[in-house]
Amino acid sequence: MILTSKNNPLIKETATLKEKKGRRQSGLFLVEGVKMAKECQESDLVLDRVFVSERYDGAPFENAVTVSEDVLRYLSDEKTPQGVVCRVKIPKRTLCPPSGKCLLLDGVSDPKNMGAIIRTANAAGYNELYLTDDCTDPFSPKSVRASMSGVFFTKLYFGTREEILNVLSGVPIVVADMDGENVFRFQAPEKFALVIGNEGNGVSDEVAKVAKNTVRIPMQNTQESLNAGVSAGILMYLLSKDEFTSEN
Repeated sequence: MILTSKNNPLIKETATLKEKKGRRQSGLFLVEGVKMAKECQESDLVLDRVFVSERYDGAPFENAVTVSEDVLRYLSDEKTPQGVVCRVKIPKRTLCPPSGKCLLLDGVSDPKNMGAIIRTANAAGYNELYLTDDCTDPFSPKSVRASMSGVFFTKLYFGTREEILNVLSGVPIVVADMDGENVFRFQAPEKFALVIGNEGNGVSDEVAKVAKNTVRIPMQNTQESLNAGVSAGILMYLLSKDEFTSEN
């Protein structure tokens, strides 16, 4: 059976997941493309439903629903749909202290930056990320796409600044700021929380007040700043450089 109507209740509900309100109400988010879908299957996340185009001829998925090309385009957030759209359950996690180094995202507002940060965090071993409640939604299609599956393999925690700082009590807070110490000369503790602030306003006063250290990335005086995603990536690796010195 091929679903061909955009008015089908399942199709209409799935289309709402492109918006934050729909994701919040259903507890689901969208994943697109064969590669992303297969990587999601390899994670601890639960695929609620998979929609495949009538022209899809790849390996089968469990719980797959075949839809027309027109319906798949309706469900997709991409300009050129890749033939597979999945509904995935958003994991519910209670705020708890980190097991090791972690990230605190303090008002990061750009979806692509959010996805890029999550992607690098997964690569660099920052497995726990704490997001203040004014951050952009990491489960938006743009963020998920930019995370390149990183969102499947990292633990995301959400809360107010007060709630997150209470959970991080006793964990050294390292803030990224242009007035900080040269990060190339800074020796990070074994366990810490790296803070990445808002793209326009930087780190909030509430978080800055409890910071144990502030670090900066040195740059030529012809450049004032770096993109938040780029800065986060550089800092994550530099602050963990000792872990990678023995890697091939």
